Amino acid sequence: MNHAETRRRGEGEIAVDELSAEVIDACIAIHRELGPGLLESVYELVLASELERRGLKVARQVPVDISFRDQNHPAAFRIDILVDDRLVLEIKSVEQLTRAHAKQLLTYLRLTHQPVGLLLNFSGATMKEGIRRIVNEHRQPEAPSASPRLRVKNSIGER
Repeated sequence: MNHAETRRRGEGEIAVDELSAEVIDACIAIHRELGPGLLESVYELVLASELERRGLKVARQVPVDISFRDQNHPAAFRIDILVDDRLVLEIKSVEQLTRAHAKQLLTYLRLTHQPVGLLLNFSGATMKEGIRRIVNEHRQPEAPSASPRLRVKNSIGER
């Protein structure tokens, strides 16, 4: 049963892992049909459309405000795609994903207080090699002097 069918039956939200699986399935289908080599903006557009077709709530280029030292900075960065207000997607079309890409998404997750994001690189020979699941395990420190601990999980199979 896909996400749209779940909603029609009134069963509410699905788990973020199921939501991630739906996104990954859509990415694989898009990559098989379109192949690698297009601009990130093309994959973003097509993926957003496909996820909406599957009944998911999708927002593209979501502006995120940040505060730093009592100064507000509107639209400091943009999330490529936000699915169901809780799954952050960062779209890439690069030769190879790097640690910098993972750190970027982890920072987005931390600043938006989201638990999970998918780093999706459409430039590989197969889509499977271009998927990284990033988990924000940042916890607010109990004491102001405690430093936050961040952790990146790089593969879909890790939890």
